[in-house]
Amino acid sequence: MQDDLTHDNFDFRGFSKENRHETELIRDEEERSAKKPAKAGKAGKNKAGKNSKDAGRERKAEKAGKAEKKAAVSAKPQGKRPLLFTPMQLRGLTVRNRVWLPPMDTYSAYAWDGKPTPFHYQHYVSRALGGFGLIIAEATAVCPEGRISPKDVGLWEDSQIEAWRWIVQGVKDAGAVMAVQLNHAGRKGSTGCFGVGHDGESVPVEEGGWQTVAPSPNAYGSYAAPRELSVDEIRMIVGQFAAAAGRAVAAGFQAIEIHAAHGYLISQFLDPLVNERTDEYGGDVNGRMRFLVEIVDAVRAVIPEDMPLLVRISATDWAAGGWDLGQTIVVSRVLKDHGVDLVDVSTGGIVPDVTIPVKPNYQVPFAEQVRKQADVPTTAVGLITKPKQAEKILRAGEADAIEIGRAALRDPAWPMRAAHKLGLDPAELPYPDQYIRGAY
Repeated sequence: MQDDLTHDNFDFRGFSKENRHETELIRDEEERSAKKPAKAGKAGKNKAGKNSKDAGRERKAEKAGKAEKKAAVSAKPQGKRPLLFTPMQLRGLTVRNRVWLPPMDTYSAYAWDGKPTPFHYQHYVSRALGGFGLIIAEATAVCPEGRISPKDVGLWEDSQIEAWRWIVQGVKDAGAVMAVQLNHAGRKGSTGCFGVGHDGESVPVEEGGWQTVAPSPNAYGSYAAPRELSVDEIRMIVGQFAAAAGRAVAAGFQAIEIHAAHGYLISQFLDPLVNERTDEYGGDVNGRMRFLVEIVDAVRAVIPEDMPLLVRISATDWAAGGWDLGQTIVVSRVLKDHGVDLVDVSTGGIVPDVTIPVKPNYQVPFAEQVRKQADVPTTAVGLITKPKQAEKILRAGEADAIEIGRAALRDPAWPMRAAHKLGLDPAELPYPDQYIRGAY
């Protein structure tokens, strides 16, 4: 079925013309303007001392004023444009705006083979059509046992490249750019989800689960206990990240994100409450970050020089004596020196049974401090749902881009609505030809 639904024979743009967007806007403006002079003329006729020539001159002046106002909107200075809708440059990649879709697991590789499906095409391309600048594909496993659930997507073998290629091309054709988040779940792998069962617990091996691995053999909450990785296995996983990055480049992805957050394998190595190793991959922060730095170096070596490399990190585990902002800043400085272009700042998910003060903007201060103290671009995420809220974060210099997660699941065109709320004219937005008559 999927072979018949490739980008080569599925053109979502239909019979578009290059100037249709402009034509539709002009036609709508003419329709609105055609009604207004009639009211103005009627009012003019009722006023004493007004003759038809005066009324005609007034209508012409009013029309000219509207044209000047429209031209002024189109030519307004760059400084007045909302920061949320200014381009961002990362190495050789230009992202059209600073409203980004973060990686969110959809657990929809229905054949349990790591291959994305037509659902993923619809999911990601619809957000690109909705105006997002950067689309980051969900956690994509670098090996089968690196999946979070049996229904996770992956890039651990070459046969998965083509399954991704048409999705990436569709996002590009819709005007956005697409990154992929590479991940190994470690001790949080082999867990249940919809369509699999065992929600919130480990999937038994006899039902499609697997033996998980970690830096140390302690379990996450009630999940099955992992097996401790040997040094040789650690180095093998580093190679798996690099190989997956090479496949991502072959599939057309324009940026790579390494998942070092939320309690998956890399953040398990970073956190002193999880990593109890006494070899070169444990101990102080320099030892605990070694795994991540080796992955960054390996990935940077196989992707093009002008391709951006991002790292997502949890800035704190919200637990006493654990991973914190200070260590995050230390690691972020090292990552910058090793070729990382942006740190995608989140929090939590590393250790269970902690209290997280969830509220709007609760993770923004972490992004701000990493940006300022590590001197590296950052993104902010977490209960950012309103356009003015997002714009204010950028204006305050607290982050360089905003990731809209769950709100984007509700509203694929969140950026279009946000642009309207922030005063942008529809002509300045990338409305698809088919949707322009529904512009805000």
